[in-house]
Amino acid sequence: MTIPPVPPAFYLVLSGILFTIGVIGALTRRNAIVVFMCIELMLNSVNLSFITFSRFLQSIEGVLFAFFVIAVAAAEASVGLAIFVMLYRSRETINVDEVNLLKW
Repeated sequence: MTIPPVPPAFYLVLSGILFTIGVIGALTRRNAIVVFMCIELMLNSVNLSFITFSRFLQSIEGVLFAFFVIAVAAAEASVGLAIFVMLYRSRETINVDEVNLLKW
């Protein structure tokens, strides 16, 4: 007994749900690390869409785009976490509302 393949629409709906959760989390949360994780969730949902379209169209370009997005997200994560550590050391908070870098 073989399992039928999952239609691409299911993957795209899942990607849309993940992206919506990421947007809502990024807009409603105050903690900078949680906002950062929501942005990463949005990037991963876009990667899922790239892979879905790549598989559906029998093309390699979507996989290549997803690979580059993952590489950029990894670099962004390391730089972003370093910024959060320095921000916490200087201001003792990572609350988005309380951090104002242009004022001393």
